[in-house]
Amino acid sequence: MAQPASPDLDRQWLLEAVELSAHCVPSATAFSVGAVLVAADGSLLATGYSRESEPSDHAEELALGKAARAGAGHLVPGATMYSSLEPCAARASRPIPCADLIIANGVRRVVIAWREPPIFLPGGGAVKLRKANVTVVVMPELAARARAVNAHLLSALAPV
Repeated sequence: MAQPASPDLDRQWLLEAVELSAHCVPSATAFSVGAVLVAADGSLLATGYSRESEPSDHAEELALGKAARAGAGHLVPGATMYSSLEPCAARASRPIPCADLIIANGVRRVVIAWREPPIFLPGGGAVKLRKANVTVVVMPELAARARAVNAHLLSALAPV
């Protein structure tokens, strides 16, 4: 099982995920999300951001895939996923949502800046993760930074 990181390390890695989200090509139909995958020993395994390679890429799936391709898949069980947005519980673009990929790969901890607003699909990734005994930590003090990248999507909503 992943060792709980310190709040300072959680903040550092989550800030990196939020910064990655700024690299996303803006979309009117999808959130801009950054993800950082960190091994239980605290070493960086992989990063990803939405639409990094293809229009339907999600940040968490890319980070998991990069870790596997780099030969670090054995380090993923027990790892922590840092994501600027709650991992999706449902997807329109691919059959497996990010929450399911996280569970299937044995990630034991997920740290997020904010919960997915129900703009495209209902949220609920955190609930799905918790039901699978994955620890979910929300750092709302970083939510404004993560939302800023998605301001064009949120303008029609009340404050989230």
